[in-house]
Amino acid sequence: MLVMGVAVTSDEFDTTFNLNYDDNSVKEFPFTYKNWWKWSIMNWGDIRTPYHFEQCGASNNWNSSQIFQLSLSIPSRAALKSITLPQTADTPDRLHIFAVSITPSVVPASALTIPVLSVRSAQFSTRWVNVNGQRAQAVAITLANLLPGSIALPKSAYKYEIEVIGEGLTMVTPGMVYRLVPADQARFDVLVFNNNSTGNATVRVTDSRGNMVGTSEGWPIMPLRETWTADESVLATHEPPTWWNQAKYGIFIHWGVFSVPAWGPAYEYAEWYNWYLHTPANCSSETWVHHLHTYGPDVVYDDFIANFTASKWNASAWLDLFDDAGAKYFVIVTKHHDGYSLFDTKDTTHRSSVHLHPHRDFVRELMETAKAEKPNLHRGTYYSLAEWFNPYYSKYGFDRWPGGLAHNAFNASEVEPYTGMLDITDYVEDLQYPHMLSLALDYGTEIMWCDIAGSNKTLEFAAHFYNNAAQNGHQVIMNDRCGAVPDYDTPEYAKFGSLATRRWETNEGMDPDSYGYNTATNASEYKNGTTIIQTLVDVVSKNGNYLLDVGPTAEGEIIAPMADNLLAAGKWLKYAGECVYATDYWYQASQDPSGSFRFLTTPQTFCIVGFNKPTNRSVVVNAGGAVLPIQQGDAIRLLGPNSPGVLSDDTKSVAQGLEWRMDEDGVLIIDVPKDQVDQVDYAWAFQVSYAST
Repeated sequence: MLVMGVAVTSDEFDTTFNLNYDDNSVKEFPFTYKNWWKWSIMNWGDIRTPYHFEQCGASNNWNSSQIFQLSLSIPSRAALKSITLPQTADTPDRLHIFAVSITPSVVPASALTIPVLSVRSAQFSTRWVNVNGQRAQAVAITLANLLPGSIALPKSAYKYEIEVIGEGLTMVTPGMVYRLVPADQARFDVLVFNNNSTGNATVRVTDSRGNMVGTSEGWPIMPLRETWTADESVLATHEPPTWWNQAKYGIFIHWGVFSVPAWGPAYEYAEWYNWYLHTPANCSSETWVHHLHTYGPDVVYDDFIANFTASKWNASAWLDLFDDAGAKYFVIVTKHHDGYSLFDTKDTTHRSSVHLHPHRDFVRELMETAKAEKPNLHRGTYYSLAEWFNPYYSKYGFDRWPGGLAHNAFNASEVEPYTGMLDITDYVEDLQYPHMLSLALDYGTEIMWCDIAGSNKTLEFAAHFYNNAAQNGHQVIMNDRCGAVPDYDTPEYAKFGSLATRRWETNEGMDPDSYGYNTATNASEYKNGTTIIQTLVDVVSKNGNYLLDVGPTAEGEIIAPMADNLLAAGKWLKYAGECVYATDYWYQASQDPSGSFRFLTTPQTFCIVGFNKPTNRSVVVNAGGAVLPIQQGDAIRLLGPNSPGVLSDDTKSVAQGLEWRMDEDGVLIIDVPKDQVDQVDYAWAFQVSYAST
């Protein structure tokens, strides 16, 4: 196992190390990590400082500096001799390694028949589960098998039960590990009732016969937090809730006044129409030229408000689509950078769909309909903390969010209206902060998905958000664009080359270049079922969630090329979702060296998802030296519309499965009939069910 403290000087750093072994073999080791500072998305490292030096210490850069920690598995079929770092001398990227720690495998003096276990971590989390009306705290455990991959254990399933004991703790639900091969790790929760204990806990491991096979002492007990205060040190302990970790797939919705012009050139966001109309306000802007030719010089952006009709909008139809697409949550844009809101902004501003045309509270209608009709869908809200042209924002403005009224794009001597604006004293105190509180307290959002950051009162907001959720029996989450204490990272249109142990969620449009509806996009350009499913599986295998955006029309319709492709992906998830939802990344590898397969785990299953259609009635899986957690007696199924074999009971034993074998190098060969292969589209999910003990 390799643990590094790192930072890089590009937004996301994707490279490879070379692992050099004493048998003269060399393996490439993929590596992805983040910039040590970045605006406006907030990076959040394990070590944080308020600034970093520039010009040899002559000045300070007040962007917070971050050092990240990452733990990865190194294939161990042969002894590691050295690691060759990536060459970056001729690239703009730089990799800064502050520390490296390697945990060696345990090479026994004689043949072993059982794993060598090590409790890598035991963290008392802020997550909880309601058990008979009482909150049971989740203790996150990581258990490792320190044997090297060169040691093949005899046939066994090695089921383990893990308990956490200590003064003031009552066991509720132990953790269970059903398979732990050499060089692998298992992550799971143990549930305890914690009576405000603050001592140390002991992790106790017993085998399937009830024999204690190991203990690990001295793990600090942290009481389950009941009250949140507006302190960074307190709020920084907040974690993504279990429901979000297991959901994996959500739908983003960009809808607003920008859906009226609904246009943008390639590689520009259509929802940024108002910005690109004014920046620059001349013929070098394709949006400016389009507007002049389409609407003429006398139409300003706010004139589009009258045409934002939502005349065909049906909240139930949207939610049916999201549900049938296989999504587990949604996030609706409640206010974008143009300042027009889709909820009741009360007397902070009347620049909203409630006070202006079409005089409807779309956020409330969607949230209330979801609660009544789709309680299985978690509800989220996007909110832009900044506004391009709000005059009250000029005090806080920066870069592409300057604040101040826009000058007319075709007559710079005139300023454009900011329809609905009311007199206030301070943008953050009187508009931004009340909006965020209202979305949390009045609308009951479970996901606060901010954008742009900048000046904010996020610490005060987060305390209210978390306390209100706890009082109402919910667990909520906040992203990394609120300016403080993020729960997870949100890169855009991003795919990583390796897993990231910090929770993340990539977001991107069905459109290849835009979130808002863009009439310049051809129907064939929208993501199809293959792209959606393979992106989702790839992201999930690397510890991420996938937030896929739709851009409805001004009338409120999600056009057929988007809807049909979402539904096509949803059909796959109906029969293969067991290899997506509630899965975990595989510690040894997220993908094979060729990139053809992705690997995911659950406590009692292992999933191999192939991106290439199997040919010649067989599938060959080479994990690149990682030890596949598959043993004789396990059953393998191809998940499809008519998958043979039924999971019989809670032992997860399978009555029928595919023929398979594994060679001496650990390469897996699965025989799969052509008729089963042909029933499946987009990706081929082979689910390994562990033999019962």
